Amino acid sequence: MPQLPATLEDAIAQSREATKAALDDGYRRLQVELLFPELKVMPIAEQFLPLFAEYGDKLKVFFADAGAAALAKREWSDVPFKILDVGTGRASNAEQKIEPEDEIFLFVTPTSVEVPQLEKLCEQIGDRPFVILNPRLEDSGVVGIGYAARQTRQRFISTIESCYYLRPIFEEAAVLRAYPELWEVWVKKDDDYEKVVDLGKKPSGDELDMIIAGGDPQAEGEGKTSGKKPSVFKGLQRFLKALSS
Repeated sequence: MPQLPATLEDAIAQSREATKAALDDGYRRLQVELLFPELKVMPIAEQFLPLFAEYGDKLKVFFADAGAAALAKREWSDVPFKILDVGTGRASNAEQKIEPEDEIFLFVTPTSVEVPQLEKLCEQIGDRPFVILNPRLEDSGVVGIGYAARQTRQRFISTIESCYYLRPIFEEAAVLRAYPELWEVWVKKDDDYEKVVDLGKKPSGDELDMIIAGGDPQAEGEGKTSGKKPSVFKGLQRFLKALSS
């Protein structure tokens, strides 16, 4: 039974364990999300890499753009695997980037802008496993994305299994999913966090409000409630106060 991690390092270690369990169970399209504010990508990716140590040069790592890939090549100069960028090229470009000897793939922080090329790369990958680390595929702030692009993005996202997800909510609660466990909501009580509910799917914003307020939106199993007022409201008040100061 996973516990809510106490540190970012604990969370990364937990995410590696969850990802390995999902890979061992035959999942091929996986996603890991550590939703902390102002998170730096390179250290997270570096701590996540031991998961792939057994693959050696059969691993291929993709960053969202050429600049991030170049930085990774400088920082990780002695790694056995290749580092590339997702880019925004044509399908033929995708064919050149995925080679027959590649066995597993890691995509680091791709955004919604790269979805068309990411989908082409994954078509070339076929049945081989890949992991997407801290994606921003559902970024609603992208300007000019049309209906067709949104449909493509949603279709692609729907094919991916979320094997690890950790999202703190204003230091008052957290949503955790560590495969093979269900989705969990933890609420701060006194000086510790207590799991209040298990869910079969990722909770929506409204469901989270209800859970934190003490409700039970069709929980799977016995769901305890905290009886607290919604921390989302308290967090929103702090956020608005910060904007106006």
